[in-house]
Amino acid sequence: MSDMRAMTRPGEDGGAASPSLPPVDLNTCALLLDIDGTLLDLAPTPREVVIPGDLVPTLDGLLRRTSGALALVSGRSLADIDWMFAPARYPSVGGHGAEMRLSIESEALAVRAPPMNPDLKRRFAAIAQMDPGILVEDKGYSFALHFRRAPHLETAIYDAVSAIRADLPNAPIEILPGKAVCEVKPAGITKATGVRELMSREPFKSRRPVFLGDDVTDETVFAVMPDFDGLSFSVGRVARGVAGSFADPHDVRRWLAWLLSESRSGKIS
Repeated sequence: MSDMRAMTRPGEDGGAASPSLPPVDLNTCALLLDIDGTLLDLAPTPREVVIPGDLVPTLDGLLRRTSGALALVSGRSLADIDWMFAPARYPSVGGHGAEMRLSIESEALAVRAPPMNPDLKRRFAAIAQMDPGILVEDKGYSFALHFRRAPHLETAIYDAVSAIRADLPNAPIEILPGKAVCEVKPAGITKATGVRELMSREPFKSRRPVFLGDDVTDETVFAVMPDFDGLSFSVGRVARGVAGSFADPHDVRRWLAWLLSESRSGKIS
């Protein structure tokens, strides 16, 4: 990888943009990108997120420049990721590591995670009866309760989920907190386990990962980046162990577009 010292990026007005972040060698790195809160601004519901018109061309260009070593790493299912970016398609780790796709041509691979028990899903879904602002999302491998439209119910939702969990002490599940969402997922399956599997396979193997994420669900990936001599950057906050941070998803998108532009001009690899 090229010199990783901090650098100044040009802003849209021609001046300096903050934060200052290093260039990366697209010939030797693997770009691993969380979606919600990192690439895209958060919305009241998962289906209301907006994909800016210039993002897909940027991702497509970076996918080519990295020889296919760009992957989306998300709590969303692969089917949902494909729906969002259609007709574009990307290598992805979905379901918090429960499934992945190694290339745009390959089929999805299950990663040691059976679908969640339907009866258990129904018990968690019943919690949404508290308020119409609670959104139920069935991801197959996991189950989420979104409460961005009912933030005052956060404690009540977590108490109800915890009560069901306590009633099933042997169930192989765990509670995963997020930004205005409470998710129940398979125990032992995380974004980090998915990234480890991804980094053991071509075209990611032997490359240096650069991971961007915003949420507590991304901290497991931050923690394993040193195992691959990788770098991680947080979005919207300064997380422990990261090499730097971005102010918001808009800043992330500008940086990615800048990386692609500089690589095309030959200023960075």
